[in-house]
Amino acid sequence: MRAAKGWNDYELIDASSGNRLERWGEYILVRPDPQVIWNTEKKDSRWHNADAVYHRSSSGGGSWEFRHRLPDEWQVAWNGLRLYVTPTNFKHTGVFPEQAANWTLYQELIRSCGREIRVLNLFGYTGAATLACMKAGAFVCHVDASKGMVSQAKRNSVLNGMADVPCRWIVDDCMKFVLREARRGNRYDAVIMDPPSYGRGPSGEIWKFEDNIEELVLACKDILSDDPLFFAINSYTTGISPSAPGYLLSCAMRGYPGEVITDEIGLPVSETGFVLPCGNTSIYIKR
Repeated sequence: MRAAKGWNDYELIDASSGNRLERWGEYILVRPDPQVIWNTEKKDSRWHNADAVYHRSSSGGGSWEFRHRLPDEWQVAWNGLRLYVTPTNFKHTGVFPEQAANWTLYQELIRSCGREIRVLNLFGYTGAATLACMKAGAFVCHVDASKGMVSQAKRNSVLNGMADVPCRWIVDDCMKFVLREARRGNRYDAVIMDPPSYGRGPSGEIWKFEDNIEELVLACKDILSDDPLFFAINSYTTGISPSAPGYLLSCAMRGYPGEVITDEIGLPVSETGFVLPCGNTSIYIKR
């Protein structure tokens, strides 16, 4: 498992009884996590005096209990980047800290290749991967179906003084955009995709991981340059083996001079030394 590194302002303090105890900057949050199927003694007092706790509802969804006054948003730092944090009604904060394991890898690949790299970031969310690639010197096309997410990604770019760095910010259904790029003849040296298990595009397009991922991967293959650097698929979908996206990517990239690596990514737990599994990544890397 690859553990996320480089965080100054995020810490997974402890994990027990289906919940995470987290430090986001100066604020302490408790959030549910279905991977935490173990129970340990909650020695840290911050379990009991956290600033906010997310409670799941028996009917689905949930809500925050704010025990202390929190700002609507604040900032956290990772490896020289700053990102806005905002607790949402869906328990998320606008940042997936475990993805730092991949941000580091993307930057290493881009910086070491010795040429200009064009990256397509699909389901780009609030832009952390986009900004990490931009900081490493790549040109990025950032695509997400949510206008609000793309707006937040742009705000993160401004926060980092990168508003004038060339980048395409696209609000669109990812599949439709990729097909249009193929017709336009646009090509990319790297693809990152972080698809949800289920979602809808801006015009009501339905996305289901197990039904649509192969079609999207094959469409992306059609817009790869002649010398692709990497192709990454992130998955959080329950019931999908970590190996499955890797096999899909291996089939799609057959004939290219590289290899596909599949592994879990996770977050180190300060209290126990565990690494909490937080999804998996399959990535083709040119050799």
